[in-house]
Amino acid sequence: MNKPNIEQLAAAQKANAEVMMALLRTAFNGVERLTALNMAASREFFNNTVSNAQQLLGAKDAGEVAKLNGELARPNVDKWVDYSRSVYELVSSMQKEVTAVMESQYSSFAKNASSAVEKATASAPVGGDVFAATMKSMLNASTTAFDNMTAMAKQFSDVAEANMKAASTATTKAVTATTAAARKTAAK
Repeated sequence: MNKPNIEQLAAAQKANAEVMMALLRTAFNGVERLTALNMAASREFFNNTVSNAQQLLGAKDAGEVAKLNGELARPNVDKWVDYSRSVYELVSSMQKEVTAVMESQYSSFAKNASSAVEKATASAPVGGDVFAATMKSMLNASTTAFDNMTAMAKQFSDVAEANMKAASTATTKAVTATTAAARKTAAK
């Protein structure tokens, strides 16, 4: 093995290590943000539960309990929807960061591989052009596959976002209907 090959191998290993560090950094940052979000949400849900229980214990009759249940449900559901949206946004953000790192790495790989094929073609013996054409075809196919995979990930992300919005809307409508029914019951 000659010296340029060792240098190329070392450079490739360094680049792979940098990619792994970027992915690990993204993962740790995501876990840290998710933990902070969960702690804040847990604290808020606990405090609301205690406050709501105190209000319900202070109710004087069943009608007032029904009315309070309706009034207290809405803010809790809104907070749950906000929390779910925050988790979705966090996961979506992490997915975009990982995809950006992977796209950058693949782009670099494709450029280096294409350059290597062209250098090999220039110094290839007779018949080497068939090998080069095959390699270029394989590179083009892998690029197309990578692009398709990236497009599918984007579509999945779009579908997940649409589902999140639909679930949020449906939950809000259900709580509004439940609150209205509880008010009617309390009024009787």
